[in-house]
Amino acid sequence: MFKSTNTRRQTSSRALFIVLFVLMLLKLSLLRYFFFNNMSSLGLLTDGLAALTIVCVLDLIVPLSWKRWVYGGFNILFSLILFAATLYNAQFSSVPTYTALSELGQVAQVRGSIGPLIRWQHVLFFADIILAVPIWLIRRRRGSGGYRNQYNESGLTFGRNRSRYWGKLGVALTAAFCMIWSGSFIVKGEAIDNELVRAENIGFLNYQVSSAILTSKENEAIANGNINETIAKINALVSQYPYQKKTDHDTPVKAKYFGQAKGSNLIVIQLESFQNFPIHASLNGQELTPVLNNLAKESYYFSHIFQQIGQGNTSDAEFISNTSIYPTGVVPMSAGYSDRDLPSLPKLLAKEGYESETYHANDVTFWNRNKMYPALGFTRYYDKPSFTNDRFNDFGPSDEELYRVGVEKMTAHQAAKQPFYAQFITASSHSPFTVPTDRARIEIPATVTNKLLHDYLQAINYTDYAVGQLIHELKANGLWDNTTLVLYGDHFGLPEDKEITQQIQDHLGIPYDGKVSRFNIPLIIHTPKQTKGEVIEQPGGQLDMLPTVMNLMGVSLEQEKFTAFGHDLLNMDRNAFGIRYYLPTGSFVNNDILFIPGAGFDDGTAYSLKTYEPVTNIEPYRSDYEHVLSLMKLSDEYVKLLPKRVP
Repeated sequence: MFKSTNTRRQTSSRALFIVLFVLMLLKLSLLRYFFFNNMSSLGLLTDGLAALTIVCVLDLIVPLSWKRWVYGGFNILFSLILFAATLYNAQFSSVPTYTALSELGQVAQVRGSIGPLIRWQHVLFFADIILAVPIWLIRRRRGSGGYRNQYNESGLTFGRNRSRYWGKLGVALTAAFCMIWSGSFIVKGEAIDNELVRAENIGFLNYQVSSAILTSKENEAIANGNINETIAKINALVSQYPYQKKTDHDTPVKAKYFGQAKGSNLIVIQLESFQNFPIHASLNGQELTPVLNNLAKESYYFSHIFQQIGQGNTSDAEFISNTSIYPTGVVPMSAGYSDRDLPSLPKLLAKEGYESETYHANDVTFWNRNKMYPALGFTRYYDKPSFTNDRFNDFGPSDEELYRVGVEKMTAHQAAKQPFYAQFITASSHSPFTVPTDRARIEIPATVTNKLLHDYLQAINYTDYAVGQLIHELKANGLWDNTTLVLYGDHFGLPEDKEITQQIQDHLGIPYDGKVSRFNIPLIIHTPKQTKGEVIEQPGGQLDMLPTVMNLMGVSLEQEKFTAFGHDLLNMDRNAFGIRYYLPTGSFVNNDILFIPGAGFDDGTAYSLKTYEPVTNIEPYRSDYEHVLSLMKLSDEYVKLLPKRVP
């Protein structure tokens, strides 16, 4: 009797082994379709090897009597991970790694943004579970013994006949074989900088192993590094690139506009999900951004600025604009590097006697800002408890309330003759771009049928209005004439979508391309008493904000020996800078193109910044590609070598 029961358990175990492997392979193939819109024989092989390795390991370590429950639980967990990875890819156009799991606690804060990403096809990850539940309930109702006997005795001839050949040694050898073969794919993939191509070639599970190995190698190399040597390499690399024309005597041209805003207060407004295309655009005769349009006429308006954020999104934009350091793209910078002594804009201004404070209507623990702000050198922060909740959206207080509190604090600084730097992080135009009916200020025609675009335009218009209210209060409280005002977008709000692209072109009458335009954000800098504006068409990124602002504020980065990975856009002739999130590593923008690599440079694609059309001859831009890759790697090395700060 014991032998018969044990045989049935072993037969059942073999069946569970096969079922779990098949389910994993099917779900990985579904993930591959969602990620890459294709399924290849090579992809099936790499996914199959990884899945078989995992099932073999489970078979070796899980006791026979626990297998049914452990395999079932693992299948549910695996389905949830792939489901989450699919939504992640839909939002970020990137392949999530195991490090992204550390940020799952932030999901509740942005739940309104997640819903629109879900498609009915995504439920297919749970199809087997959905079907299994009623079957399990029916059989349980009939009697667990009957179910067990039926399950063990029917349809398992294959497993029973071959069970004598299948032992622990065979499973271990299979696992070892699969790991060695998978390892060969992982090694080949290490040469591919483009994360999407690497994941497509080696498979989602192998990609996780590859990411861990590469990160370990980088950390090991950096652990033996020296920050002064890294800074020397950065300076040498930057000196080789012709960012600025030189005189006949091979000396840099004297910086223009240096100190134009020296001694003024500084207000920086980071506009949530704010793209550049609404600036100067009209809908049915209604200006989408009348306040920013007028401000641009008497300010420096940078029309070709591109986002450079990483996994931290909005918080990464804050990090970049305050440090001029590339995000690593592996973890949010607020989570991974808030324990470092970060060279920053607040610390530069502190030497000039400034106090720095930041305002955000959400909880300061969101994206670890409670740790990031002290690391950046902000004197104080004002978060949700500082504001009256007028329930504008899921984040709570409106931009108007954000600015109301800010004006109160800044007026007090003015009265005490205390120069200040104030940073505002807006949230009223956060996805899903819901504006209360009584706050809507323009009529969106019914012909704008795409709901996301409809709501986005309404939210952007409100954000613009709130900025107008702030400017009014700054003037009313005597702050305007001694303030440098900087406004910029943190990242795109609209995904690459043919319908959205077409409706923007049709209704706004402007050129727009989802591949290029969605990464283009505005940057406007207004200095005290400035009345004449200037359009700066020089392309740049968020890295370039700190050097540009510091030039206007009369702070020399060279004299301060400040290591910046961006450059002053007011004193630049040529630029090349990387984007490594939402686009794969190796993507860059220069004066002419947006470039996206394939497995490397040669199979990459480029799009003209002026026409948005593909550029076929990319060879002239090879040096820019190599320069940007080198600079980003040095940036990663630099930030990891920064000393730990004293809490």
